[in-house]
Amino acid sequence: MSEPTGATRRRGPFQVGDQVQLTDPKGRHYTFTLQAGNQFHTHKGAFPHDELIGAPEGTVVRTTGNVPYLALRPLLPDYVLSMPRGAAVIYPKDAGQILAMADIFAGARVVEAGVGSGALSTYLLRAVGDTGLLASYERRQDFADIAKNNVERYFGGPHPAWKLTVGDLQDNLVEADVDRVILDMLAPWECLDVASKALVPGGLICCYVATTTQMSKTVEALRDHGTFTEPQAWETMVRTWHLEGLAVRPDHRMIGHTGFLLTSRRLADGVEPPLRRRRPAKGAYGEEYDAATPEQSLQERAAARAAAARGTAVTEAPEPESGQDS
Repeated sequence: MSEPTGATRRRGPFQVGDQVQLTDPKGRHYTFTLQAGNQFHTHKGAFPHDELIGAPEGTVVRTTGNVPYLALRPLLPDYVLSMPRGAAVIYPKDAGQILAMADIFAGARVVEAGVGSGALSTYLLRAVGDTGLLASYERRQDFADIAKNNVERYFGGPHPAWKLTVGDLQDNLVEADVDRVILDMLAPWECLDVASKALVPGGLICCYVATTTQMSKTVEALRDHGTFTEPQAWETMVRTWHLEGLAVRPDHRMIGHTGFLLTSRRLADGVEPPLRRRRPAKGAYGEEYDAATPEQSLQERAAARAAAARGTAVTEAPEPESGQDS
């Protein structure tokens, strides 16, 4: 049985062409590619790459200045944060949320719009594996070129599951019966029609947006479209900890807001989404909004509690009595 693409580059002794991450005594990282005959130079001295070729991971090398460096292969989060960039990358904390909350599984057929520098593409390709499909769409040729180089450098060559197209998703999408659609763009609401047509019933759309304005517009567009379930939205924040003897405390700095994530599921054709039952704040949807008032909501809840106590069912809330508190 053959190894999955890129797996042989993730284990065993260091080889020519491998990515190496050095860590100095102060915890600073340096990433480079192993080449026979080359040298790694720093202001603390140098050492030849040949010292690492054939050595196991976790090796410590010393420069001519006798400074020790720990050598390991970079993890994928390390790789995407240090790779060349065209557009900003999706941070590992958000990429992890997308893989988990969008349920990206081995063999999945995934469409991605907005490739950027290829960070999320690399995560998605590892998740879908060689038997899946990742169809990525990027408007800008320069971004697509950077993403292609970054992805192929990580996997050691082209990935069999990846299809990269330069152009608008709306004008170029040809994939059908896809399981997931990931939109990382300024106006994801513009792509809901083509995403809906491409998704299988039960398929999931995931949107990554930076601002509350974009999030609100995307949520309302998903609700109005009529083929998606009620969207869910959230953000994640990561706080590391300082660990030094008895000084165990949160670090003073953290990775705060980077973006919002929204997910929604594709309904079966011809099915209307269930009516939302939440009561918004008064006036939240304008003067013409005709949903139940907060007073009616209180009456419905009171009637339901009374009916439960009597063991009967209530189909209609009673009219509020004059002078009754709301």
